[in-house]
Amino acid sequence: MSTTRYDILHVRVIAEDAETLRALLRDARPDVGGRPSQGEDGRVSIDAYVPSDQVSALEREGVHLEEIENASEAGRRAQAEVGVGDRFAPDDACPRGLAEKVKD
Repeated sequence: MSTTRYDILHVRVIAEDAETLRALLRDARPDVGGRPSQGEDGRVSIDAYVPSDQVSALEREGVHLEEIENASEAGRRAQAEVGVGDRFAPDDACPRGLAEKVKD
């Protein structure tokens, strides 16, 4: 899991049984998304969002972590698609209030 220090990771926490998952959630208190689900093999999983420097707090016997994505990096990619300026303001619009119209 190569990440920047403060990145938030979207991980799937998979525990051998419900009690192991409950203990992990009680102890580590990660930010979970959705409800736990049980697989056909009896293992229980839940998605969580965890700072990259706190992933080790979730690792313990009976628990497996799968990194789904680096949520911070996905956010940075989405932000890069956003334009700058006010695309709805015409070029000849007069500013209102205590503003000064400047060219970008």
